[in-house]
Amino acid sequence: MQIQSYKKLKTFSGRCDIINNDISQLSIRKLLSGEANYTIPMYHLNGFRLMKKILPQKLTENKIDPQQLSDFLFENVQIMRVKVPKDTDLNHYFEIMNNRGEQLEKHEVLKSRMMEALKDDKESQSCLHLVWEACANMEKYVQMGFSPKQRDAIFGDKDWSSFDVNGFEALREKVAQPTDGLSDRGAEQTLDEIIGQARGDFRPSKDDESPERFNTVINFSNFLLHVLRVQTELDVPLDDRKLISTFESNILKGDDAAEKVKKFTFDLLRCKFLYDQYIIKREFIKGTDGWSLKRLSRDQQGKPYYKNTFGDEDADGSDNRRILMLLSAFHVSTPTLVYKHWLNAALHYLFTAETILADTYLNHLKSVAKAFVFDRFLSANGGLDYFEMIFESKGACQTTRETVSEEHMATRLSFGNIEKNLVFNFLDYLLWVKHQTADSIVKDYEFTFRSSVEHYYPQHPLPGHDPLPSDILNSFGNLCLISHSKNSRLSNFMPEAKKEYYRNNTIDSVKQYFMMDDKRWSRWNEASIKTHFDEMKSVILNTLNPAEELE
Repeated sequence: MQIQSYKKLKTFSGRCDIINNDISQLSIRKLLSGEANYTIPMYHLNGFRLMKKILPQKLTENKIDPQQLSDFLFENVQIMRVKVPKDTDLNHYFEIMNNRGEQLEKHEVLKSRMMEALKDDKESQSCLHLVWEACANMEKYVQMGFSPKQRDAIFGDKDWSSFDVNGFEALREKVAQPTDGLSDRGAEQTLDEIIGQARGDFRPSKDDESPERFNTVINFSNFLLHVLRVQTELDVPLDDRKLISTFESNILKGDDAAEKVKKFTFDLLRCKFLYDQYIIKREFIKGTDGWSLKRLSRDQQGKPYYKNTFGDEDADGSDNRRILMLLSAFHVSTPTLVYKHWLNAALHYLFTAETILADTYLNHLKSVAKAFVFDRFLSANGGLDYFEMIFESKGACQTTRETVSEEHMATRLSFGNIEKNLVFNFLDYLLWVKHQTADSIVKDYEFTFRSSVEHYYPQHPLPGHDPLPSDILNSFGNLCLISHSKNSRLSNFMPEAKKEYYRNNTIDSVKQYFMMDDKRWSRWNEASIKTHFDEMKSVILNTLNPAEELE
């Protein structure tokens, strides 16, 4: 960062609590301008007097010329700019800073290590900085992290929805396009310019999207590990607690560290571009929220807007809607930020595919879902490793219909033996695909975060009702996913009471909806549970039949 004009300060050094204190700002400006007649307020004077008294003495004792100290400070001290959230209590923030300092996030530390690997190449450093900052805001589409001219160069001047850059060198040239404001200059901004922005000299572009519109399914630190895994195809841990050590081992060590950093920078931008278009986000707009699968584009006036990635989402059977539903089924099954293997599988496919079409992408996601369910969660021999399924089997399910034991399925599909909620959610997706055109309630279904496995016929029935045999009670036919709060509330209710509750409330799962079908089940008993189990088992097993279309 350039701080040329501030060499006027020479040997003056001291810590100033700045911004939102008009008198402090005035004092600093007067000192910097060298105004002789300005009287420093008394409560600012002690530190200044102390520096004037002690500093010359210490310099003389250590035989240091004042100019040497000045040069050392301005050439070696690094200034870190920290953006704080809107409405932050600044007094409280500075109190914490004074007592403990600012704790850098892991990805900020990693960025500094990568910048160091490019220390002899300022243009590459600038490119890394711009790409990193554009990608780090996971809530915004990556195109919005660049100036309009840079967007035209990188993502196409037609609608900003292509990425035809071929390698880091080409990217470095494109980000060097003339910019439209101080905010685009990143690491090249002077301290004067940054303070000018704080005073209000700079205003964001009017086409900048509000960051509150979209919520992402993963944070930046964990996303970096996904990018590293798909670009290297190495079994690196998908846990940001190991972020620094993982990158030290795979990128930052060795004589070729600079070239690895350049390649990673390029692949990071490409992966964020793919992520934004082909991975779901939670969208908040017009007072409502829901899952969205959208790409950024721009109109003829150059204003950005968002449209469905694949065609019309509202059309019955649209691929965009099916992909959105399957991705949301994956996500609600694994809501944690670490070890999101479904995301890794999707990103690896997007990264390696020559072209990305709706039907092929959807088929890949369905194949990954089947692999996770049959090759791991319902496997008889412990199951395959995620890395093996994604990178060695390329997401193809290894289980065949002929190798599935009916007896084993009955054992695995029981309470306490179902390893992951994806088994329930994948079934709900299959049921949604099959029945959405015939049932409006099914059509409008949306996956939400439900973590409790409910026994529809209760484990502890109310007095006057007989308990079921344990194998029937715990059968998959008697189970469905609901929210934890509803499970606590409805736990011991009988099926009829639960059904009555849901008449005026949104269903928690498609499977549950069919379990509460009055026309189908006059009573929910042992016979009903066995019949429902056989039907649901067939729906899942039919996905292993190559001739059977999921649709």
